[in-house]
Amino acid sequence: MSEVVQSRSLVWSRWAPVALAVLLATLVFDQAHKFWMLEVYGIEGKGRVEVTPFLDLVFVKNIGVSYSLFNQESATGQYALAAFAVVASAALWVWLNWSRGSRLMAISLGLIIGGAIGNGIDRLRIGGVADFFSLHAYGFYWYVFNIADVAIVAGVIGLLYESWRGESH
Repeated sequence: MSEVVQSRSLVWSRWAPVALAVLLATLVFDQAHKFWMLEVYGIEGKGRVEVTPFLDLVFVKNIGVSYSLFNQESATGQYALAAFAVVASAALWVWLNWSRGSRLMAISLGLIIGGAIGNGIDRLRIGGVADFFSLHAYGFYWYVFNIADVAIVAGVIGLLYESWRGESH
């Protein structure tokens, strides 16, 4: 019997177009929302804006990573965190293209990479990540987040589900 050898690429695979489309859509949506909130709506000058009894809009510049861990006040620190986002995104892209993957994996990685790049752009543009959404209930305030953060969390949930499901299509 002859074996069919399928070559793999580090930069492009069957699911790369799906991941790239999700990545670009996430990045454009995130950056457009941040532009609108900062430049058009002017959230910085409005303070806390109540949207619902459990959701407020507010501007917070996060100079660290998740939950403000590893705060980096200097420009060099922000450049380092932006560089880390680029390196991590490149590694995820290689993983997508080297593995057999699935549509769910491509969508999930597209969300994560798009979110990471969106937050990386903020670090270069404003010296930290622009966060706006504040969820709260019964006196408990969750951390303030943005669309890129939502995309990253959704992508991680997709990857966890894919791992739990144990299948690649």
